[in-house]
Amino acid sequence: MMMALKYKDILMATEFQKSVWQAIGLIPKGKVTTYSEIAKYLNTKATQAVGTAVGKNPYAPKVPCHRVVKSSGEIGEYSAPGGVNSKIDLLKKEGVKVVNNRVKNFKNKLYTYENNTK
Repeated sequence: MMMALKYKDILMATEFQKSVWQAIGLIPKGKVTTYSEIAKYLNTKATQAVGTAVGKNPYAPKVPCHRVVKSSGEIGEYSAPGGVNSKIDLLKKEGVKVVNNRVKNFKNKLYTYENNTK
């Protein structure tokens, strides 16, 4: 899902942030991905910068940053209203089971961008 950015957000966002937000928009409902998978897709090793951009996503939950988790399958942070509990609720509504703050069947739920090209 590619979406148009609002003019104000375009002025304030870096190109890197916009590319991260667009990558997030590709994650299908019912799947999750990781900060490192997004970095790999964007051909960068700047995984922490990806995390920062995810946290600054002004379009949550429309651009579904709640679908981005740690490489271990742990839920991680969520800066949108409601915090981590909201992230877990959104994932559960999409069919992603979370047990002890981890995605259940993480490897089966992992989206890797393998069939997408930038």
